[in-house]
Amino acid sequence: MKLIEIDSLEDSRVAAFSRLTEAQLRNRLNPVEGLVIVESPKVIKVALQQGWEPVAMLCERRHIEGDAAEIIAMAPEDMPVYTAPRELLAALTGYTLTRGVLCAMRRREEAGLETVLAGAMRVCVIDGVSDTTNIGAIFRSAAALGIDAVLLTRTSCDPLNRRAVRVSMGSVFLVPWGWVDRASDVRPYGFRTVAMALRDDSMLPDDPRLRAEQRLAIVMGTEGDGLAQSEIDDADYVVRIPMRHGVDSLNVAAASAVAFYALV
Repeated sequence: MKLIEIDSLEDSRVAAFSRLTEAQLRNRLNPVEGLVIVESPKVIKVALQQGWEPVAMLCERRHIEGDAAEIIAMAPEDMPVYTAPRELLAALTGYTLTRGVLCAMRRREEAGLETVLAGAMRVCVIDGVSDTTNIGAIFRSAAALGIDAVLLTRTSCDPLNRRAVRVSMGSVFLVPWGWVDRASDVRPYGFRTVAMALRDDSMLPDDPRLRAEQRLAIVMGTEGDGLAQSEIDDADYVVRIPMRHGVDSLNVAAASAVAFYALV
């Protein structure tokens, strides 16, 4: 372990944890130099177990031989572990660290659609969802309920956003994912699309026609307006979740969990 004490908020070595924006961390001009910030020992452990490359950790000293000991042991011996008192680290990151540990990891090259969909039978397409909490929650449900891959339109939030990673509890490292322009991009790979939307001719999730489909792509829309009408009209099926008491819709993350459970 390469332990380094930090005594200044201006130390350039910890810029990734304190000053770089999500756009700077992503580094679109040179993606191989991009970073992901992962919080909490549990989530960091998931990423390490999936082979993600750690670059540096930022850790409260009391956690080095406590909560962070296992993940530090899993990392390369020459990886720097920066440490400082709790008060300084809270000021450095803007808030108290989640269980005292942050890890900067190297971004991976984005996988192509053919790779993401290899062997997949049930996938989710996220269309235009920009809320990081919803993205993280959708990934967590996808991992738990058997979704084989997640695809996002380019108007959606980056799944490797710091908050999305934390909310997903590391599920973004477990479920294959990639980018598409439209939900229909999955059709050449043998998928039929299921638009989750309220419409008079919507079918219920337990419809036997859906169960008979070998490959389904469940298309989820934005938090406020739902799916665009063009996406609904283009879908092979339109499905609604039956609700009571006059409630007309669910949060997209809650709706995704119901849809995944019903359609997987």
